Amino acid sequence: MSVETSRKPAGKNSNVVVAAVCLAFFTGMIGMAYAAVPLYKMFCQATGYGGKTQRVEKQYAGRVLDRDVTVRFDANVAGVPWDFQPVQRSVTMKIGETVQVRYKATNKFDRPVTGRATFNVQPELAGPYFNKVECFCFTDTTLKPGETLDMPVVFYVDPDIVNVPELKDMKTITLSYTMFPIEKNKPVALSEPVQGDSNKVSNTEGNLGG
Repeated sequence: MSVETSRKPAGKNSNVVVAAVCLAFFTGMIGMAYAAVPLYKMFCQATGYGGKTQRVEKQYAGRVLDRDVTVRFDANVAGVPWDFQPVQRSVTMKIGETVQVRYKATNKFDRPVTGRATFNVQPELAGPYFNKVECFCFTDTTLKPGETLDMPVVFYVDPDIVNVPELKDMKTITLSYTMFPIEKNKPVALSEPVQGDSNKVSNTEGNLGG
């Protein structure tokens, strides 16, 4: 009897340890799931993976090639009550040339709204070679009711792109932005549109061919 009695606490302790390990593993998996999205986004923006562009400090590529590339511009909204679109739909430039273009956004609601833009390029392999010097997507943008804002993008295509076999015949790159709302108070859906304006916002994806 004494032997069996002495073994029971050990068995209970073992069960407690197993339960604690399982709980720790489960908690860790939840934490990894929540961290996966921002970490993946940071990885994409740092490496250009998934069509993410590069942010650079230098304003010039250092050399300009005698080869043209057409960059098309796309704009979309996802829950933000803005009319958001590029001022020009495309630009033809030399590879290595620094170019500035503009997007335009108008707040259609009766209160200030803050938006944040995500971005990528197509084809995806061009992402690491599409270098942004200046972009409204680097910071959040707040618009007052009815306010319209011009938002510049300064960029160049790295001449090293011509060394990528899969891109040797590439003639067009599409730069695409999607604007999301950054809300601190009540949801955008509870607000009213500016008097006389529609609460519908345009999506240029169809006009630009994706």
